[in-house]
Amino acid sequence: MTVIANRYEFTLLFDVQNGNPNGDPDAGNMPRFDPETGHGLVTDVCMKRKIRNFVALAKEGVEGFNIYVQEKAVLNQTNEMAYKAFELKPQAKKLPKKIEDARKVTGWMCANFYDIRGFGAVMATEINCGQVRGPVQLAFARSVDPVMSQEVSITRMAVTNEKDLEKERTMGRKHIVPYGLYVAHGFISAPLAEKTGFSDDDLELLWNALINMFEHDRSAARGMMSSQKLFVFKHKDKLGNAPAHKLFDLIDIQRNDRTEGPARSFKDYKVTVGEAPEGVEIIERL
Repeated sequence: MTVIANRYEFTLLFDVQNGNPNGDPDAGNMPRFDPETGHGLVTDVCMKRKIRNFVALAKEGVEGFNIYVQEKAVLNQTNEMAYKAFELKPQAKKLPKKIEDARKVTGWMCANFYDIRGFGAVMATEINCGQVRGPVQLAFARSVDPVMSQEVSITRMAVTNEKDLEKERTMGRKHIVPYGLYVAHGFISAPLAEKTGFSDDDLELLWNALINMFEHDRSAARGMMSSQKLFVFKHKDKLGNAPAHKLFDLIDIQRNDRTEGPARSFKDYKVTVGEAPEGVEIIERL
């Protein structure tokens, strides 16, 4: 597989209808928001989780596309696999003394785990496989307009124990955003990709994950979530031909003139893209 030779940035537009895109456990699982402006937030960790989940589904059982950070993973046991591959004996919290052996175990982890190859990882646990800085990074997503969090009461008709049959039904609450359009920005470094082996095939899988990750993440709590637009900025040079923030500013999102009141669908917005500077190609993937 060929390692990517260009720098990339990307902008993903996704929305939520009557759901909670990213609850805050420290705030009763309310949707995250900026308290000064009221704009909704979705963390980079949340989006990486959905990308990991999509890759796990799309590449289940395929060599080189395992997921390192997953539910109930025991990282020491996973790290130990790299040592076994080269018949090395791990020392507590230390990399192998020989530099070439240390590179072997770190390289094995990059070659076998997609999320390490892409996002990087700190693998300095009891069984140490080193630290990798990944070429793919995301920033927090922010809603275009302020969002309003609603608290909805729900009931459960069933009971857990027979003794509770005559009691009133259990009441609960859930938080939803009636509608929110979010913008996420991402960055992909070719020089860092050379160090982890992040390839053109890996990149294509990332685009597919960003487009389809919500299709396999349905739940009553998240409502209707959809990727609406994906703009990719491809630089001619591996170090880049324009500042990332200047490229992101080329995407303009405004309310549709024909709509009134709070936005309730993607159709309530219009998205336009400016002209790319020399050395940068804008590719609309969705």
